[in-house]
Amino acid sequence: MAQDIFTLVPAAEIRAVREESPSNLATLCYKAVERLVLNADTGCVCERDRQTVLICTRLLTRILPYIFEDPDWHGFFWSTVPKLGKSVDEGEEECTRPLAESLLSAVSDLLFCPDFTVESNFKTSADIDIQSIDSCEFIWEAGVGFAQTPPLNYSHDSNRTELLKLLLTCFSEEMYQSPSDTHTLNPWVSFFCSRENRHALPLFTSLLNVVCAYDPIGYGVPYNHLMFSDQRGELAELALQTLIISLEQELNDTHPNTHTTADTDYNRNNTTEACPTSRGENLFVNYLSRIHREEDFNFILRGISRLLNNPLMQTYLPHSCKKIQFHQELLVLFWKLCDLNKKFLFYVLKSSDVLDILVPVLFYLNDARANQSRVGLVHIGVFILLLLSGERNFGVRLNKPYSVRVPMDITVFAGTHADLLIVVFHKIITSGHQRLQPLYDCLLTIIVNVSPYLKSLSMVAANKLLHLLEVFSSPWFLFSTPVHHHLVFFLLEVFNNIIQYQFDGNSNLVYGIIRKRSLFHQLANLPTDITLIQKALQRKKSRSNSIHNAVFMEISNPYSSEGLSKTTPAQTGTLNASLKDIPRIDKLTETSQVSEDGTTLLIQHSESARSQSDHSSETRVQHNEPTSGEEDKNSANEDCDGSQKSASSSSDWAPTPDWVLSWKSKLPLQTIMRLLQVLVPQVEKICIDKGLTDESEILRFLQHGTLVGLLPVPHPILIRKYQANEGTALWFRTYMWGIIYLRNVDPPVWYDTDVKLFEIQRV
Repeated sequence: MAQDIFTLVPAAEIRAVREESPSNLATLCYKAVERLVLNADTGCVCERDRQTVLICTRLLTRILPYIFEDPDWHGFFWSTVPKLGKSVDEGEEECTRPLAESLLSAVSDLLFCPDFTVESNFKTSADIDIQSIDSCEFIWEAGVGFAQTPPLNYSHDSNRTELLKLLLTCFSEEMYQSPSDTHTLNPWVSFFCSRENRHALPLFTSLLNVVCAYDPIGYGVPYNHLMFSDQRGELAELALQTLIISLEQELNDTHPNTHTTADTDYNRNNTTEACPTSRGENLFVNYLSRIHREEDFNFILRGISRLLNNPLMQTYLPHSCKKIQFHQELLVLFWKLCDLNKKFLFYVLKSSDVLDILVPVLFYLNDARANQSRVGLVHIGVFILLLLSGERNFGVRLNKPYSVRVPMDITVFAGTHADLLIVVFHKIITSGHQRLQPLYDCLLTIIVNVSPYLKSLSMVAANKLLHLLEVFSSPWFLFSTPVHHHLVFFLLEVFNNIIQYQFDGNSNLVYGIIRKRSLFHQLANLPTDITLIQKALQRKKSRSNSIHNAVFMEISNPYSSEGLSKTTPAQTGTLNASLKDIPRIDKLTETSQVSEDGTTLLIQHSESARSQSDHSSETRVQHNEPTSGEEDKNSANEDCDGSQKSASSSSDWAPTPDWVLSWKSKLPLQTIMRLLQVLVPQVEKICIDKGLTDESEILRFLQHGTLVGLLPVPHPILIRKYQANEGTALWFRTYMWGIIYLRNVDPPVWYDTDVKLFEIQRV
């Protein structure tokens, strides 16, 4: 058992040997790798060889983290040693290679070793020549690029699991390097995913297929997961972790979709010929970006959707079905698929299948919102929705009615998936953990992106949006930091988009705007006198020091049937991995304008600085408002740490009348004010004439009303699309390794080692 090695070889003894007898530790590593290489060359022909491989694998998995944590051992595995398992008669240059390369090559060979990790097609062990085996015939599971379903073998799955755990341990050297703004590629991953690994293609397809084909429910026998061990489940989890770490790319590389052809297939005979690569190119990224067949996309999407929805399942018998725990890694894989393969993204969005991803993502967001140990989960969910919202089809799909009820503590409503999204986002903002405050602009950007396509908001969702405006337009909240007014700009843009492009079906929102018209008049008459500004700020000082908690407790929501739930801490003793701060929204996205034919045109950054004569005031503000105000154009604006840095750097900042005027004059209120000017007298008249007290009659009147020719010329639709950047690349790197550290506790591979990429905090 792997656990035995962790018990028999305690951490203190490994560190003692490392400090007192470093040559002994080096020899142990060298000999363990040598045994793996020799057995990989011979093909593990007997049971004794297989046991030797497993023991060496477990031993290296145990000691590698303690080598990585010591800076003096940095580069030990990349120093050249005599080539293992080969004849010394080869040329002198051929006789040396880094120990790391020997180890990775041996592990790769062993992952396709007949009768050890794959089924043998050979009659006798003597027929096996491991070096001449075509490993593409031994892919572990049917799916992408492989049609045959190999027989299930728990022994093989167990051996694969042991080897993948060692592989992941090798990759983990970057956990022991301090986070740097200049991201350097992981040399272990670079070699493993390069053309120098002859198994790169079958390894990629094996890992992907095992994950997407895994079904934790099986035949649906209640409590089967308690009666039988699920070796395939453990393999799927490790395969998923290995895959997301392997999909590493340089940020400044050309996007893989721009230099590969659409018709390239997963055929092992033309892979290397079609894609001449250098050591620097990650073949896993290349293969992922080139998947293009619809049956492959369907297999991947169905698999990820099935697993993401698994924890949401409700059964009559409590705990009768196995619930997976690796949903965070699944979300990372889905993110990478959409980001690296635009054909997959378009496939996801071309039907309502995207809603099978949306609902579990919203479930996880709502479930994790108040738990500070799960802040990273909320971030990855928001990132995925930000990426999806940049495409028109996502907004269109949200109009599908929401009928399948998932257990969530949110206001009951009858409506569409768009209503569900808005209700959950409102819940995150009003009752989430205060560490989620930097995500507010991302949440509102998602709503802005989809708003031009929302045909009919429910009364509940409409009131949630108006409640957010009520909260964010509070004078003391607006004046408390240099960036809070951006939230109001986002919400006004949502209202303008719906009024201009979807007025006919959104009588609920129009009615809500009429009822809360005082909010818009207050915004138009926001105080700019220094005395009134200081008076508003006094309210902040007299209340809670926490902006997040005070502002929401101050303003009650008259339309909500739920109380504001307090932030609940994580369970005592929960371990949590720290995260890097995310970039500001203007660093995360690039703005595109939607033309009449539905195509999008990227608005160059330089255009935002043009004079007002080039753009209307409203359009220009909508593009500029995610960036800092004039008082905030300092070095903090360039930091990838986002709102946290901005807030800390502006601790001595104070609002001035000129600053308030600089953005107040650009508030896009013209469309809403014109709507109120036209409709309020009509609604008041019909209420007086008919003596109406029932809002349903007013709604019926608004449904048949029209503002054609009465509103200002429709503004162009602006979509803020996610753009790859160094800040999110570093965030994902930290987040993925934090998940892997915390998830691998049996055995605890990295527990109590000196990791530097993130901090381990006990909540």
